[in-house]
Amino acid sequence: MNSERSLLQMRAAKHAALGDPSRLRIIDLLTLGDLSPKEIAVSLDMPSNLVAHHLGVLESVGMVGRSRSEADRRRSYVQLTPSALEGLVPSPVDEAARVLFVCTANSARSQLAAALWAQHSAIPAVSGGTQPAEQIAPGARDAAQRHDLTLTDETPRHLDDVATESDFIVTVCDSAHETLSPRGHLHWSIPDPVRVGDDAAFDTTYDELERRISELAPRLTLTH
Repeated sequence: MNSERSLLQMRAAKHAALGDPSRLRIIDLLTLGDLSPKEIAVSLDMPSNLVAHHLGVLESVGMVGRSRSEADRRRSYVQLTPSALEGLVPSPVDEAARVLFVCTANSARSQLAAALWAQHSAIPAVSGGTQPAEQIAPGARDAAQRHDLTLTDETPRHLDDVATESDFIVTVCDSAHETLSPRGHLHWSIPDPVRVGDDAAFDTTYDELERRISELAPRLTLTH
């Protein structure tokens, strides 16, 4: 717990330092190469004393360091530290042997989610429903085809028939979440495209699942 708190404090300090547009711009410039304080002042059209203040703030949170010029020993260069950008984005959330996507009917959202997950992660994924339908929704199959996504040929399955104790569960509909809570790990509140039924609704669902999965996949590691 103490190490987690320390990490959060470090992240907060870096974000606070970058809350000033000028300091954020300095970091942007330094991702491309090292600069002297004078070069930074010219790039930002800023007085040298203000540049010195901003660099002091960035140094205090460990984001920048300085090296002495081998040519003109009076000159120094500012550079990003190796850990400068660490902690600016959330760290991995968990480990999982398998991801289980759950919606009510297991006919659209959870099916699309499991298929999309396979494109983003080596961690296996399956899907299930709390009240499975008789077949995968035609609109889901059409959406998958439009996006070159391969859906399983299996009929929708009940959650209890596929779930294991070690599954990392993601509910993708409110009804399933409220039925399973607090059993699930994550919940994504995504409207049911089957209720609307048109291509636009299924494409919107696809896009939202793609966005959320692309954000989660790098943060979930495979259980060894």
